[in-house]
Amino acid sequence: MTSQDNADSHNAGAAEQPHYIGHRQRLRERFMADAGAAMPDYELLELILFSARPRGDMKPVAKNLIDRFGNFAEVISADPHALQQIDGIGESGVAALKIVQAAALRLSRQRILNRPVIASWRDLLDYCRAAMGFEKIEQFRVLFLDRKNLLIADEVLQKGTVDQTPVYPREVIRRALELHASALIMVHNHPSGDPTPSRADIEITQEVQTAAKSLGIALHDHVIIGRDDHASFKALGLL
Repeated sequence: MTSQDNADSHNAGAAEQPHYIGHRQRLRERFMADAGAAMPDYELLELILFSARPRGDMKPVAKNLIDRFGNFAEVISADPHALQQIDGIGESGVAALKIVQAAALRLSRQRILNRPVIASWRDLLDYCRAAMGFEKIEQFRVLFLDRKNLLIADEVLQKGTVDQTPVYPREVIRRALELHASALIMVHNHPSGDPTPSRADIEITQEVQTAAKSLGIALHDHVIIGRDDHASFKALGLL
């Protein structure tokens, strides 16, 4: 084989190389340049999906995810069954996305551990939004605090439907006594996105506050988490 034949063979091999090979490397280099700050959501999703699919063009999959769910946060928070409806994502792709969600939630939670929760209010709200803001059903959770307002436990006590959660004050108080908690912060989400307290929200908060106060337990706040905002009962003058 002549040197020209070798060159032609090399050029043919290069021409046959899938276009996404170079794209993946360029995307990684752009990410490393600024930790992805300038990347649109779909490109960040592409990078995540690379780990699940070592071959193939993931750009169409990433764009379909954005078209279906709206943005990066909505995608990684989406129900796994809904994610699997997107062509090309597969079980490994869903797992990769949910790992990112779990990592984000753990990072948010670490920021409020071993610190006075009241003094870390913004971090607390970020954690609650990551944990509950994208859920399709209502969840009612309670943050149990010690005398220094350090977090003892963070527990989801009830799950409900798309617009209501059954909350039993006696269960909240019973759990607080078991944990020897000195204070509580109640949190629940509104899947509708509107964090405005309902009449039922106000009534149950008053019931818990009355029961807790009789036992020397403070109810610091009740926070309702929406998609893009939150409502604090304390800030609203409801506590």
